[in-house]
Amino acid sequence: MIFAIEEINRDQTLLPNITLGYRLYDNCVKLPVAIRAAAALVGGLDEVITDYSCKGLPPVLAVVGDPGSTHSIVISRILGLFRMPLVSYYATCSCLSSKQEYPSFFRTIPSDTFQVKAMVQIIKKYRWTWVGAIGSDDDYGQYAVKTFSKQVEKFGCISFSETIPKVNEKEKVVQIVNTINQSTAKVIVVFASEADVTPLVKEVVRQNITGRQWIASEAWSTSTVLASKENFASFGGTIGIAIRRGEIPGLENFLLQIRPVFDPSNNLIVRFWETMFGCKFQENINKQNSSALSGSKVCTGSEDIRHKNTAYSDVSELRASYNVYKAVYALAHSLHNLMSCESGKGPFENNTCADITIVQPWQLLHYLKDVNFTNHLGERVAFDENGDALAIYDIMNWQPANDGALHIKTIGRFDESAPAGQELSLIEGDIFWNSDSRTIPQSICSESCAPGTRKATRKGEPVCCFNCIPCADGTISSEIDSVECFDCPPDFWSNEGRNQCVLKEIEFLSYKDAMGISLMTIALFGAGLSVGVLFVFIFYRNTPVVKANNSELSFVLLVSLTLCFLCSLCFIGQPTNLTCLLRHVVFGISFVVCISCILVKTIVVIMAFKATLPGDNLMKWFGVAQQRGTVFLLTFIQVVICIVWLTTAPPLPTKNTKYQTAKIIFECNAGSFTGYSCLLGYIGLLACTCFLFAFFARNLPDHFNEAKFITFSMLVFCAVWITFIPAYVSSPGKYTVAVEIFAILASSFGLLVAIFAPKCYIILLKPEKNTKKALMGRAGTN
Repeated sequence: MIFAIEEINRDQTLLPNITLGYRLYDNCVKLPVAIRAAAALVGGLDEVITDYSCKGLPPVLAVVGDPGSTHSIVISRILGLFRMPLVSYYATCSCLSSKQEYPSFFRTIPSDTFQVKAMVQIIKKYRWTWVGAIGSDDDYGQYAVKTFSKQVEKFGCISFSETIPKVNEKEKVVQIVNTINQSTAKVIVVFASEADVTPLVKEVVRQNITGRQWIASEAWSTSTVLASKENFASFGGTIGIAIRRGEIPGLENFLLQIRPVFDPSNNLIVRFWETMFGCKFQENINKQNSSALSGSKVCTGSEDIRHKNTAYSDVSELRASYNVYKAVYALAHSLHNLMSCESGKGPFENNTCADITIVQPWQLLHYLKDVNFTNHLGERVAFDENGDALAIYDIMNWQPANDGALHIKTIGRFDESAPAGQELSLIEGDIFWNSDSRTIPQSICSESCAPGTRKATRKGEPVCCFNCIPCADGTISSEIDSVECFDCPPDFWSNEGRNQCVLKEIEFLSYKDAMGISLMTIALFGAGLSVGVLFVFIFYRNTPVVKANNSELSFVLLVSLTLCFLCSLCFIGQPTNLTCLLRHVVFGISFVVCISCILVKTIVVIMAFKATLPGDNLMKWFGVAQQRGTVFLLTFIQVVICIVWLTTAPPLPTKNTKYQTAKIIFECNAGSFTGYSCLLGYIGLLACTCFLFAFFARNLPDHFNEAKFITFSMLVFCAVWITFIPAYVSSPGKYTVAVEIFAILASSFGLLVAIFAPKCYIILLKPEKNTKKALMGRAGTN
């Protein structure tokens, strides 16, 4: 501060003809002493020091300090009453940014709000989500931890939060270290001064806790005392936030000009000199009059301080000192702006200006708010609306030196004024992590959930501690650490990894399936067999067996059976509008024609038997015309049912996802359940009627008795379709269609074999029985 003031006083461009003075107080790191000093500065309670041309004491216009946040809070409340500016060079508590509570407070060090931002950016960069936080038991530590916790909770969790006591309590420090040791968090942030954090560092080293990534606040990140060889195992690789380093030309020479002066009110320099050179001044020896000091080396005051390499003369790491330098210059520039005010353009009442000779602190406060200049080092010095300095930090790293000690190296920079996303810049290759590993440490409570899973928090634990639950069928998560799984669109389904929606498999009974090929082969075989029997009957149409079994109805029956076999082909393949209409219409009509023919044949057998009785003339009422008419009428009823069904609610191809969520079943929707039920019900009614007639006629004479075979065929037919209903309902997907085709083929084969196999046997293998005499003979034996 003295160097800066003397440099300003020598500057002819800054405050010309104005000499700045100063009063220095040591707060002794004690709040009561700091308050007393502030009261003395405000009230002019200091002893009177006369000057050559001054009458009385010049007023104190501003105070530079206090370095501590707690001290600054108390002092600023006092100075704020008088609107006296307080410019701190080391108080970082974010609470001091409130202009309502601290209207006259300014600082040349960034607020902890920005320090926390820098730390959070580092933590985000390396994807650390499980972090421990430790703060000193004062406003600086507690406000910083609170702000830090709020920021971290936006993307991660605080594993633990501890407070370092101001009074060195061994038990409390041990408890904090035990918490560190037990926690799974590998990254620990500490907001504390060098003095406060020292007991913690010693205990961590004593317990040999390694493998932790420490993040240091600016209050201890550049401490050469803590960055020692003894602490390397535990604290090597520490990343710290540091105040921007600056260079002050000429300061080293100024410091080396110091010489001991015996001042009764200030013996600091004398004590410093004795400590540095390990000697005692004769005056002190005489005062203390101690035999223990009689052999001590006597200081002469002419010792060469330039050959002493100490922290006092080391100007390579000017951080807090550089902030003091900027604070003094900020006050000087605000005074210069006040002095340069043009009459009539001032900021005060009636546009008046302040008089530099009788300036008041509140007037200087007005100009200090708007101070904005670039110093001779090329750095812009200004305050924002909260009185905070521009936030620029150096990022430090504790690295091993060649001799095994720790070396504090600058590895990056944080600049709040940089474009969004570019505030933090790190030299990755220059970072040393820790003594256990050269790789970036991991600090997470739970491993990230891969795509295809979702996070499920554990009961009673922070949100960063979770289990990874696989997504359910039909849902996916495509991002890491997804908190929920999303449903796939209707026509899509989740893949095996549950990380992507894929088109559902479309299922229908295809001609390429083994089942489809088998059913098609059986259907074609049945149709071919029916056509073959038809050709046999046509070729042997004049034989007694064919004539006796009503050859015309047999021909129609065989044609309808052929259609029954062929209609099953409409059920195979991808459903279309045409096939959905044909499969039910052809199936319904062909089966009705088939059963109608069998029913008429049964009635003919019964009529023929009744006609053998004397005086019975029933056959004339049920001749060929009536038989044809009956078949047509019964078929026409089914045709009407089909027409009504198709015009009201026709069957259409639909995608069914009800039974199999992972597949789309491509099927024909019946449209109207009533229409489909009427179609099947009518076939069932005819089949039951035919079965009853055939059952009652089963004992008729053998040469007329086709009723036995019809009874058996109807029994097979009804059994197949009664079994079909539960099998159809319970079969999934394409098997539903397969069951329906099987019922059609089974019932068709039942009719074909039961009715025509005995006749073909006689016609082809027993031609000797295919005579009128043979038929009549069998009748006679009956």
